[in-house]
Amino acid sequence: MKEIPAKYEARDIEKKWYQYWVDNNYFHSEPDDREPYVNVIPPPNVTGVLHMGHMLNNTIQDVLVRRARMLGKNAVWVPGTDHASIATEAKVVAKLKSEGIDKNTLSREEFLEHAWDWTEKHGGIILEQLKKLGASCDWDRTCFTMDETRSKSVLRVFVDLYEKGLIYRGVRMVNWDTQAQTAVSDEEVIYTEENSKLYYVKYKIQDEDNYLVIATTRPETILGDTAVCVNPDDPRFKHLKDKKVIVPILDRVVPVIFDSYVDMEFGTGCLKITPAHDINDYEIGIRHNLESIDIFNDDGTLNKSAQVFVGEDRFKARKLAVEKLEELGLIEKIEDYTNKVGRSERTNSVIEPKLSMQWFLKMEDLVKPAIKAVEDGEINIIPGKFKNVYRHWMDNVRDWCISRQLWWGHRIPAYYLPNSNEFVVAETEEQALQKAVEITKNTNLKISDLRQDNDVLDTWFSSWLWPISVFDGILKPENPDFKYYYPTNDLVTAPEILFFWVARMIIAGYEYPKQKPFTNVYLHGIVRDKLRRKMSKSLGNSPDPLDLIDKYGADGVRVGMLLCSPAGGDLLYDDSLPEQGRNFANKIWNAFRLIKNWEIDKNIQQPEHSKIAVEWLDAKINETIEVINKQFDDFRLSEALMTVYKLFWDDFSAWYLEIIKPEYQKPIDSKTYAQSIEYFKKLALLLSPFMPFIAEELWQFMKNDNDTESIVLAKWPISEKGNSKLIDEFNTCADVVANIRAIRQDKNIPQKEKLNLQIIRHDNYSDKFDLVIKKLTNLETISFVNEKPEMAVSFLVKNHEYFILLENLIDKDAEIKKIEEELKYAEGFLNSVNKKLSNEKFVANAPEKVIEIERKKLADAEAKISILKEQIQALKK
Repeated sequence: MKEIPAKYEARDIEKKWYQYWVDNNYFHSEPDDREPYVNVIPPPNVTGVLHMGHMLNNTIQDVLVRRARMLGKNAVWVPGTDHASIATEAKVVAKLKSEGIDKNTLSREEFLEHAWDWTEKHGGIILEQLKKLGASCDWDRTCFTMDETRSKSVLRVFVDLYEKGLIYRGVRMVNWDTQAQTAVSDEEVIYTEENSKLYYVKYKIQDEDNYLVIATTRPETILGDTAVCVNPDDPRFKHLKDKKVIVPILDRVVPVIFDSYVDMEFGTGCLKITPAHDINDYEIGIRHNLESIDIFNDDGTLNKSAQVFVGEDRFKARKLAVEKLEELGLIEKIEDYTNKVGRSERTNSVIEPKLSMQWFLKMEDLVKPAIKAVEDGEINIIPGKFKNVYRHWMDNVRDWCISRQLWWGHRIPAYYLPNSNEFVVAETEEQALQKAVEITKNTNLKISDLRQDNDVLDTWFSSWLWPISVFDGILKPENPDFKYYYPTNDLVTAPEILFFWVARMIIAGYEYPKQKPFTNVYLHGIVRDKLRRKMSKSLGNSPDPLDLIDKYGADGVRVGMLLCSPAGGDLLYDDSLPEQGRNFANKIWNAFRLIKNWEIDKNIQQPEHSKIAVEWLDAKINETIEVINKQFDDFRLSEALMTVYKLFWDDFSAWYLEIIKPEYQKPIDSKTYAQSIEYFKKLALLLSPFMPFIAEELWQFMKNDNDTESIVLAKWPISEKGNSKLIDEFNTCADVVANIRAIRQDKNIPQKEKLNLQIIRHDNYSDKFDLVIKKLTNLETISFVNEKPEMAVSFLVKNHEYFILLENLIDKDAEIKKIEEELKYAEGFLNSVNKKLSNEKFVANAPEKVIEIERKKLADAEAKISILKEQIQALKK
């Protein structure tokens, strides 16, 4: 057998085994007779790099996929990346700018050449980084949302939805990102409370010397005002019926209108109406047939319609407007004000409500099957608390603005006829030309005569098809892969994209294959720092995951990420977490080396204490497998890891190895050794989904001719018949050992000093573990007595009294003093419990279970006080 290194070198071992797994194609799947287990990766941005959220998300996915393989399922985990229109285009524009190239000087085709170059250069980085984490993806199936199959799928769905009358084009109020210069969806707007100013502006009533005072946070938009509005039920403004007011700065005359939307309690009860730059004003404008004056360019500067401050940025224009209003004496007062400001999730730019011609998808009917699927339990959202969040969003869904004013992405397949706003929608230019000829009856039309829409589709319009399109289920719904692998099993993602992505995938699933895209949605929390701040580059609180892997090993980082990651709960990251994971790996390694370095003697019999330890550990492992299986079923992965952790650290290392360990420089019997190696194999199998690298390294040292070539191919351990009675008896043994060790420490009795244990005789005592107790605590005798011996210290285990004889081993006076202090504390505790139980209000209102706990505390305290008093009496004799 090859020599086992003294130190576990994670970096070398991880590189070696990952390459071995890939070379042997262990992660690849093809349809067969086995039950499939399918996960699709939430595709990271193609230009992205690994961050802490990716680490958590992909560790969870890998744990689920690896265990599914071990359960005998045909497991496949499909990787891929997202083209990320806004983010990628912004990076390409920044790169060009650094090279002295302005995007506006390039043609669309020239820009896209740069974008594809950037994508090919950076697109594979994050997937390569995932390999370092140990991600067992089927790399042969890697997809990209803009590869040929996915792109054709997107265009086919667009055309299909358009022909069903679900996609339409129209001018609507949208969320405009002035930095990216594109519309973004409602879900891509993040609202934060910010400190602003509330400006009270005077509007002169026409043909009167009076003014209306209107409070606004945006005085620059006064330039687009087309009305002033008051509530019809507000008695203060009844006299303004049929009146007009003069818009400050421009002296534009606009009507006073009445609408119940106006909140009489806010500001002065008067509202300026700017239909082109506020969604509520826009709707009021439609109701009252008001003119809309758009005063902003796409980049947030003022256009000619503003008449003044033309070309100035909107925030500079605000400052100039205030200065002008003050100069005209039209500012009554300015107050500090806290309001919610919408910012683009991608660029953090303040969103500008803007009237724009966009493409929309009608959602009202599409969401109905998706709502029913979650309500009926066909799709499970874990944790369940997010089910209500999902329902709230689906019940309040608006039509989806699916167009973006970008060049990078899936270009909308709408083709305009020559010199016309009339268009045809088709998957290809050739099909578009055919439709155009049919409409115009002009057989001389050429493709070059048609003009394709400039906009691209929202990135989510491709990723909502992901579970379908990765198996080519849109273009070829009858293909073997799609029929075998769809629907998928578990989707692992973050709650913040429950709307963006998860809900829309469910909608797409019921619209196209007519069935759910997955069975379970497992929502993990956000990785935060110790101060509960979300990790981000700008805060400088996010470590580089690759640095962590380099320092603590991939297994160490995986364990660290999972130990404190309950489903839906945020993970408060600290370097102590992966350090704990690394320490655990070292513990495993050192325990294995300990066993492997023991000398084996085939001629000695298995000691009785080892025989019972083997029997107990077998029962304990079987019991633990059942617990872990249930935790996996419930997606309590953090608890499952902790269960394996405790099984190895506590039961195997702290107890089992201590029991079977041969005396110094003496051999171990071959039977105990062989059984210990088999148990170590089971432990490696249980650890394998969580810590695949060290598990593989150990497997290669331990495997025999009957074992699989790699632990990746091995079967998940099966729980055999349990023995809860034996486990209970060992737990009693462990409590006895712990108490005796505590007495040694408390009384400063050296370990080499042999002790004698006496037990008050009772019928329920099992002597099965007596030899274990003797070995672990260095006892000379274990005997039974009918009454309490003198000069002994006692302890209770399961209401049975044990005594360690202390004759000639302790200082009586010091011991009496110590016990008296313990007695004083116990009496104080008993008094507090008695007070609680004598409180009639507490007894009447507390749950029965709580009262039972308090009564047990009372009984335990009384029993302890009685023992302590008897100990003092015995020492005084």
